[in-house]
Amino acid sequence: MSVRTEQSGQRVLVVGAGMAGVQTAVQLREQGWPGAITLIGAEPHRPYDRPPLSKALLLGKATGAAFDVDFGTLGIDLRLGHGATGLRPGDRVVDTDAGPLPYDHLVLATGAEPVRLPGAEDVPGVHLLRTLDDAERLRPVLAGQRDVVVVGAGWIGAEFATAAREAGCRVTVVEAAGRPLAGVLPPQVADHMRRWYAEAGAELRTGHAVTAVRPGGADSCAVELSDGSVLTAGAVVVGIGARPATGWLAGSGVALGGDGSVLADEYLRASVPGVYAVGDCASFPSARYGRRLLVHHWDNALQGPRTVASVLTVGEAETPPYDPVPYFWSEQFGRFVQYAGHHEDADELLWRGDPAGAAWSVCWLRDGVLNALLAVGRPRDIAQGRKLIEQSAVLDPVRAADPAVPLKRAVR
Repeated sequence: MSVRTEQSGQRVLVVGAGMAGVQTAVQLREQGWPGAITLIGAEPHRPYDRPPLSKALLLGKATGAAFDVDFGTLGIDLRLGHGATGLRPGDRVVDTDAGPLPYDHLVLATGAEPVRLPGAEDVPGVHLLRTLDDAERLRPVLAGQRDVVVVGAGWIGAEFATAAREAGCRVTVVEAAGRPLAGVLPPQVADHMRRWYAEAGAELRTGHAVTAVRPGGADSCAVELSDGSVLTAGAVVVGIGARPATGWLAGSGVALGGDGSVLADEYLRASVPGVYAVGDCASFPSARYGRRLLVHHWDNALQGPRTVASVLTVGEAETPPYDPVPYFWSEQFGRFVQYAGHHEDADELLWRGDPAGAAWSVCWLRDGVLNALLAVGRPRDIAQGRKLIEQSAVLDPVRAADPAVPLKRAVR
């Protein structure tokens, strides 16, 4: 029996209909998988892209963000409103709130879920921004130009604050750490981003934790801070991080990390036979960086499915191990911010350009090797930098620090 004939009788079940799940199903077909493919999603909406939620949909500049995929033509059985509730690997069955589903191969693509603000979950006027329904609930807030308090000065907080200011809302951003993007960038970089808030007309309060949120008067919320002050707002938007949506795997035998991620191997296989994991719910070992990475960004959800589809269709021997250069972007306060790679605190930091200006970059080097790059308004730096990181290129620090010198010309 040929491999293709054997595969034609096998079923792949993809759990999660976000970018990672949709791409897995599409890649399987494009790479020649002949068997059945079932794609399930917990939401009732057709699968959609998430980046437009933080601006285009909020501001009414887009009416939807559905993927342009003809699932029927591709022979993909799309089932919406099927939230996974449990996994029985011995029976090769996924339990869902719409009934059990069998599989021969299972791909976990359930993404991440936002961290909720303790004690504020049921307070009217408190919002998250992760799903299409979340964006729809927030559109009237922006359209009504209501006062907004944003909890968290990370990527999502900055992006929402940008949209809210563009809509004409008065915006206060509260951050428990002493600077924006505290868990992502070092102080000498993040501190330069503080002024972006003021220039956009948003107030940024760092070093202030939210201690309570309670209903206020006249359809408003009262946000109590650690310094005793109270902010009144028409809406509170919480953006304090996300965790892999893997709670439903409890008791399944699928190994999870302390961060909740599925511990996938270099081919994105989970610890249970026949199970794979892609996107925001999975971490993977990076030989390039010598550590396990959990990457909650669009590009990772796009690339991982190609590896899983290759393993399933042609096998591991013909599939390179999964070890991409992480990449993401963010549009905030009139700036296009891009990041590639992964840096550690011990890496040497090298500036390209003046951070007080409109366009600049930061390189992170280890023993001269380019490990990571942050670019603000310098798309050529990021395009060249990604390739140089892939090549483990060694840079001349003097030439690399000159923003007039293309990065590719700074290689030793």
